[in-house]
Amino acid sequence: MRKIGVFVCHCGTNIAATVDVKAVAEALGHEPGVVVSCEYQYMCSESGQELIKDSIKKHGLTGVVICSCSPRMHENTFRKAAASAGLNPYLVEIANIREQCSWIHKDIASATEKAIILGKAAVAKIHLNTPLTAGESPVAKKALVIGGGIAGIQTALDIAEAGFEVDIVEKKPTIGGKMAQLDKTFPTLDCAACILTPKMVECAQNEKIHIYSYSEVTEVKGFVGSFNVTIKKKARFVDETKCTGCGLCTEKCPMKKVPNEFNMGFDNRSAVYIPFAQAVPKVAVIDPANCMMLKTGKCGVCSKVCTVGAIDYKQQDTYINETYGAIVVATGYDPIDLGKYDEFAYSQSPDVITSLELERLMNAAGPDGGTLLRPSDKKHPHTIVFVQCVGSRCDDSRGKPYCSKICCMYTAKHAMLIREKYPDTDVYVFYIDVRTPGKNFDEFYRRAVEQYNVHYIKGMVGKVEPKADGKLSVQASDLISREQLHIDADLVVLAAAIEPDKTARPLATMLTTQMDTNDFFTEAHPKLRPVESATAGIFLSGACQGPKDIPETVAQASAAASKAIGLLCKNSITCNPCVAHSDELMCNGCSSCEKVCPYGAITYINKEFTMPDRTVALRRVASVNPAVCQGCGACTVACPSGAMDLNGFSNSQIMAEVDAICK
Repeated sequence: MRKIGVFVCHCGTNIAATVDVKAVAEALGHEPGVVVSCEYQYMCSESGQELIKDSIKKHGLTGVVICSCSPRMHENTFRKAAASAGLNPYLVEIANIREQCSWIHKDIASATEKAIILGKAAVAKIHLNTPLTAGESPVAKKALVIGGGIAGIQTALDIAEAGFEVDIVEKKPTIGGKMAQLDKTFPTLDCAACILTPKMVECAQNEKIHIYSYSEVTEVKGFVGSFNVTIKKKARFVDETKCTGCGLCTEKCPMKKVPNEFNMGFDNRSAVYIPFAQAVPKVAVIDPANCMMLKTGKCGVCSKVCTVGAIDYKQQDTYINETYGAIVVATGYDPIDLGKYDEFAYSQSPDVITSLELERLMNAAGPDGGTLLRPSDKKHPHTIVFVQCVGSRCDDSRGKPYCSKICCMYTAKHAMLIREKYPDTDVYVFYIDVRTPGKNFDEFYRRAVEQYNVHYIKGMVGKVEPKADGKLSVQASDLISREQLHIDADLVVLAAAIEPDKTARPLATMLTTQMDTNDFFTEAHPKLRPVESATAGIFLSGACQGPKDIPETVAQASAAASKAIGLLCKNSITCNPCVAHSDELMCNGCSSCEKVCPYGAITYINKEFTMPDRTVALRRVASVNPAVCQGCGACTVACPSGAMDLNGFSNSQIMAEVDAICK
């Protein structure tokens, strides 16, 4: 029988306020095998760890149970303490009496009773724990960044600066993301392109960075330190090695009535196009859905005018396989579809636009050369109404329950820019609340109100209705004055909620990492590990993890890069010894475990077995690659014969815990 030590933590008043820790320590002291049971105010502190170490040495403990907070917080701390005292770190069990007892119970008696039960379960399990030894796995000295917006660009630049190779995979023909479509940035009102373009060029010129534009990740296998990734490089029908970006093909292309997605459909592009002037790489791409040559076999003008012979109509999609030590997700965001908000007449009038569409209308490189004109008649608008929180902070059936975080500030920016350039324009902003949490953000908002005389009205717009004279009738309520307002506007701008990019969920499935209910990637810990995912080696950068403005995105991008660099600096990493293994005598070769394994760690082999009559027979049995297995336990549940088991969480250990709880 093991000699077990039980250590109960007060966690200040986090646990002790609701759980009688002395009663817990006393009750667990009577469990079989427990030779020491004590409580301490902060068990994770240096003195608390010394208490554990001294007890291991003094009493010759062969197992330790810590009754404290979640193992996500301090399991490694206590394992290291045990290891330094000569005890195998996997002979330490954590009973979570904070999140599972004190934080969810108000009654001390019931919380204490539950804490004792959880402690007994941990003691029962520790009797069956076996010493485990962690192996090592090599680390590939290369990183993958998925997404080429400002988050992906900053991450790649930081990793490359540390001396490691980086691949950027961007689904569009150029890197730059949403920031490339912006005119000015808050709170400084400096040019977005002036900030972004040098970084894009730096990416292209950095010998450590390779850009896979017009590409997407189609498969991810492997594990931290050795991710095997398949990248689909879509056919551009233009040879990137030959194209000089001269733009002659785009000028001569006869198909010039394709809506320009970069300018939000306000103007047209040709079937062969370069997305914008500062595109990186500045290489043309042929749109197969609109190219007459690819659709009918007739035309070929772009091929005839290309002086370097870069046009290749027979080009096919190609697949590239690379191995990476770390992956950074930077897939960004998209504005929501406003189809459910027809009360604002978005689908009825071209003069009802989104804030991102306004960015293109105001941009010097936009469809009207930076002059703000109404889309319907190209006249200057004299009354503009901004509607805040369209799709944000609302019922799940219509939009998003969260605040999109950037809308209040970019609306203030738009209002200031309009009032500065067109003083004759009246600007109204209807809002629920004005949220300005960043540095100098509140001053920026107050400047819009006090210096530029923007009319901020606390209230909601109920309806927008197009009128026969071209105006937009805006019906709204002013909650301060308790009045109903009717404004005849020339232009209505909707601050649409933002949501994760559509590729985020299938990508999360490939990466076997977690997402929240809104399809944002979930961080490993919101406070202590905000840029790491729950899957080792996968890091989060920018708005894929939640709504963010540009300064916060850049900060998180550098943080994700530093975490990736910390991993890439290592020649090898310690593997998790809590991996699955198969009892070959019980395995019937059914493939159930192989099908459910998300990591591809299970294969099947033919193995010789000596039968009772001494004949040798071949049997198909499961084989687990311990370097790939991440110990999720899915195979142990799926195995119908009970052949699969998990080190550290075996069926017998779990049943021992269940028995202890049910006593």
